[in-house]
Amino acid sequence: MPQSFTLLAFYLLATGAGVSFVFQQAVNANLRNEIGSPWWAGFISYLGGTLAMLAMIVALGEPWLTRAAMSRTSWMSWSGGIFGAIYIAVSILLLPRLGAALVVALIVLGQMLGALAFDHFALLGVPENPISLPRLAGAALLVAGVILIRF
Repeated sequence: MPQSFTLLAFYLLATGAGVSFVFQQAVNANLRNEIGSPWWAGFISYLGGTLAMLAMIVALGEPWLTRAAMSRTSWMSWSGGIFGAIYIAVSILLLPRLGAALVVALIVLGQMLGALAFDHFALLGVPENPISLPRLAGAALLVAGVILIRF
């Protein structure tokens, strides 16, 4: 498979994940309104995701986690769900108030600023990629985009 085709496939896959992200936010916000609790809506969202991941583990024949594999991990590596819960809760609470476009724009802005910091300082094993003028210009354009979407 040619490298450019593979790269295009990766770009389309990431774009599809972005659409899925917005879909998840809208579905979770609707569930919150229907059941009257953002916390239960977030729990149900995570439960659905957990079951989907378990189905993939089984379908792909992944080996079960062993005690030895778990002992090679750090406590920080187990904290991802907490940060995901923050994202889910904020999305559920803000989407009905701010609308999907503004919430997504703000989340993408936060992701970009966080990604620039993680790249620049090589945090948590992310390869080092120093901040440069073009990268800062890209972040500034995201800020401009958030401002434009707000109006």
